[in-house]
Amino acid sequence: MIQGHVAWEIGMRKLLWALLALVGLVAVAGLVWEPLVATQYAAPAPRKYDVEIARDSFGVPHINGKTDADAAYGLAYAHAEDDFSTIEDVVAMTRGRYGAIAGSDGAKVDFVLHLLGARETADRRYLELSPQVRAVAEAYAAGLNHYAEKHPQEVRLSKLFPVTGKDIVTGFVLRAPFFYGLDSTIGALAEGKPQPKESAARMTPIGRDPEMNGSNAFAIAPKRMADGKTWLISNSHQPYEGQVAWYEAVTHSNEGLDMAGALFPGSPFVLLGHNRNLGWTNTVNRPDLIDVYKLVLNEAGDKYRFDGKWLALDTKRVWLPVKFGPFTLPVPQTVYRSVHGPVIKNERGAFAIRYAGIDNVKLVEQYYRNTKARNWEEWAKSMAIGGIPATNFIYADKTGRVAYIYNALFPDRKPGFDYTQELPGDTSQALWNGPVEFDRYPKIVDPASGFVQNANNNPFLAAGPGSEMKPSDYSPYLGIELGMTNRGLRATELLSADSSITREELLAIKMDTIYSKKSWVGSWIASFAALDLKDDPELLKAQKLLATWDWTSDGKGAADAFAERVIRLGARRNWRGETMPDPRKTLREAVDEFQERFGRIDPPLADIQRLRRGKADMAMLGGTDTLRATTMWDAEQPDKKVRVRHGDSFIMLIRWDKDGTITSESIQPYGAATTRPESPHYTDQMKLFVEGKYKPVHFEWADAVKASKRRYRP
Repeated sequence: MIQGHVAWEIGMRKLLWALLALVGLVAVAGLVWEPLVATQYAAPAPRKYDVEIARDSFGVPHINGKTDADAAYGLAYAHAEDDFSTIEDVVAMTRGRYGAIAGSDGAKVDFVLHLLGARETADRRYLELSPQVRAVAEAYAAGLNHYAEKHPQEVRLSKLFPVTGKDIVTGFVLRAPFFYGLDSTIGALAEGKPQPKESAARMTPIGRDPEMNGSNAFAIAPKRMADGKTWLISNSHQPYEGQVAWYEAVTHSNEGLDMAGALFPGSPFVLLGHNRNLGWTNTVNRPDLIDVYKLVLNEAGDKYRFDGKWLALDTKRVWLPVKFGPFTLPVPQTVYRSVHGPVIKNERGAFAIRYAGIDNVKLVEQYYRNTKARNWEEWAKSMAIGGIPATNFIYADKTGRVAYIYNALFPDRKPGFDYTQELPGDTSQALWNGPVEFDRYPKIVDPASGFVQNANNNPFLAAGPGSEMKPSDYSPYLGIELGMTNRGLRATELLSADSSITREELLAIKMDTIYSKKSWVGSWIASFAALDLKDDPELLKAQKLLATWDWTSDGKGAADAFAERVIRLGARRNWRGETMPDPRKTLREAVDEFQERFGRIDPPLADIQRLRRGKADMAMLGGTDTLRATTMWDAEQPDKKVRVRHGDSFIMLIRWDKDGTITSESIQPYGAATTRPESPHYTDQMKLFVEGKYKPVHFEWADAVKASKRRYRP
């Protein structure tokens, strides 16, 4: 789970083998240990919820409640109908019991829960949330409990239900810091290696390969659009399955929780999308939000020096449940904490981690307040709450306003230290306490260009030529990244080149499959052309093939598949801002892989890059860093082809007419019934998705009822 957490994993593996030697003695105990020691939480206070669910022709739930809490209850029940197993995974993570479901991978998540003190944070700060947010969290929990009661055969862990509002909040606290790279820091420290760690772990609280999460987003003002409408395109790049796969829903309540968009399993409200008046979307940003402190320990290792005093190192013994075949075995681990934050010990010493959003539950409040905002002023006030630790926000509303905010809970760092290196842990002078004020965030509102965009690129270029923000206006201590993706470059080029963009042109930009020679890909491909390969005919052939590449991932060229592979082999390094790998070795790796898997280096991209689920199997075009994104794939396929599992995921097109009327369309890779193979909505959006087409969002409840194929009360 944790990136690079190899040292701990090896230790656990050794312990497991030792325990297995005793399996004959402890088999019965191994079967019953975990549920016996698990805590049974009290159910939320009984309450009757007034809510109705309407499913449209694609199975998307439209939820109408009397109150916001009613809507959250209905959302929980509807989502559980489509993906109860993943929601159960998330709940298990909040209880430190995921290892009892997912084995060693799950136990790593449980270790992180304890390391960060996520549960303790939620317990301690729960009452800091407004009564409205607590009511929504508790109603969502009640909806899950209701589903679990009606479907006991689907519950995999005893005593996991009933779920509480604190469980829901804990899920936010646990997962949030991993969107900006906490996994890399923890992994490197666990192994005693420099930052960042190169190897990737299989699992984190937000899924596999968290550092490759990306996204595209565009907001275009009426003056830039040929139709005179305000446009917002949401195009988040997330895994297609798992704990942070998008789920689409529309919610309504008499208290104004009117939102259409997407959310993650375990969220009681929509996280991105639109209400009647405004909308927003997110892209991943990568500011420096993590600081590592080298502690000075006493000889016994139980105290650390801080401002001339010896303070006790908080120490806690935890038992991680690890499912191994039919047994669930307890594996002991010790977690440490200092005034700085969580502490990891390795061969080089003890290191404390301080990160954005530490001990903070306000992100739940902020997300909720965003959904309730009726105009820019209210939405900006919500953004100033200081809860969401990272991610860019791209905004648009019915008045024609467009805006971009480089959102992050920037540490309020003190001058005099190099925060890119390990910091001294024995002085409060290097210790920061809380984020900077919202007015210090980079942001641009209503730029002269008439558009804002972000594709995980330099934030100062969000509005194109002539509307750039000045990096010098912002403190270097904010740690803002300055890299440029191909997607960001292409978006800026294409949007800047057209002063009157039609709908068709805008959608074509979204589905652009071209790599710019001005991007990092241009220099990367040039490095292969510069190689002298006369001594290796096989590599020379590959070099010549790359020379014919047409710089697209549209599947029409003979070199598309091979070019995409060498691009992908360099993408992780470029994303991190690291030195690119050796081109000759990279070329050899790509050639060997293609020869082994396909028997040739020039297979058609459409033949090998596939979107697959169940019996559905379709060509999935696009590239690692094109606006039509296919970021990650699984290669372990019986026919040796590749299955796209990450990239363009939930896409939403939002537009307001001149009179403020809103219309939206959406699409996702598979369908609404995320983990229900028997459902007609398991794969019913796939064909539209691969063709770059969209389905209507029936935002108004009356329209949803008219379009519904099923209406019911949970």
